[in-house]
Amino acid sequence: MVIRIPLTTEALPAGEATSLRRALAENDDVTVFVDGTAVKLPPGARDAVVDLLLRFAAGDAVTTASAAETLSTSQAAAAAGISPTYLRNLTDAGVIPVEYRGTHRRIKSQDITDWLATQKTEKGGRVKEIVPE
Repeated sequence: MVIRIPLTTEALPAGEATSLRRALAENDDVTVFVDGTAVKLPPGARDAVVDLLLRFAAGDAVTTASAAETLSTSQAAAAAGISPTYLRNLTDAGVIPVEYRGTHRRIKSQDITDWLATQKTEKGGRVKEIVPE
């Protein structure tokens, strides 16, 4: 079993983000090439790739992780954009589910995404998704 930790990619430089934003606005076709071969993605995968590109085009940094992936407290806090202490308080209060491996907390990335979605509906903000690497 390969364990992958979340990958955070910095925002694109302004010029590259502008070019990507323009390309996405002008074209409905998004073609993915794997080793030189065009691959048609299933609708869900296509939507995820387009969403990722739109986030880069907006100048956002992006973090990816598997929905089934479990994260350490530090990884989950970084992915959610909150402090590890605040995250531990949320798990202690039962707001975010947590599993223990010995004395170490492990949090499913989907649980972080779900909590962020709840925050969005309560505060009217934007949801930051935790996406697989």
